[in-house]
Amino acid sequence: MSPARKPQAGHESWDAFWAEVSGGRTEVIRGVEVAVPSDMPLVMEKRIEELRDSEAEEDLHELVAMLFGGDVLGEWIESGMGVLEFQTVLTWGMAQAGGRDMSFSEALELVRSGGGEGKPAAPKGPNRAARRSAPAKRSAAGGGQSRRTSGGSTSSRRTTSRS
Repeated sequence: MSPARKPQAGHESWDAFWAEVSGGRTEVIRGVEVAVPSDMPLVMEKRIEELRDSEAEEDLHELVAMLFGGDVLGEWIESGMGVLEFQTVLTWGMAQAGGRDMSFSEALELVRSGGGEGKPAAPKGPNRAARRSAPAKRSAAGGGQSRRTSGGSTSSRRTTSRS
C-alpha cells in the first residue's frame, strides 16, 4: 500500500482547492448577486437535452438555477429583465461555465449577431396535429393545391416485387 499523500500546499481538501481554482467570483445582475459560473454542471447538458422541447417555465427556472444557483430567474423576472437582457446573461454565463471569460458587451454582440447561447431555439415545424389541421399549401407554379407525387415510401427499399 502506498503511503497517504499530503494535500498540496495551501489546500486541505478537494473542495478548498476547487474553490480557489474556480475563483468564487460573483456579479450583480439586476440587483441579484450570483456566482460567476466557472464550470458546466455535468447534469446540465443532460437536462438541456431532456427539456429541449419543454415550454414549462419551471424547467427554465431549473436550468438557470443549475448555472447560477437559487431562483435567480424568478428574481430577474420580478426586477423587469427583458428577453434580450436574459439572452445576453445566459450567453455570458454559458461562456463563463465553458471556460471563456467573456464580457457582457461581447455576450450582447454575440446575441445580436444570432450566435448567443441565450438565443431561443429556432422554431420547429408544426407538430403532426397542426400540420393535419392546416390548410393545404398552394404550389408555386400553378397556384393549386400541392399533391403527393408518390404513394410509396421513399425512405426504404422494397425487398419484394409488386408483381
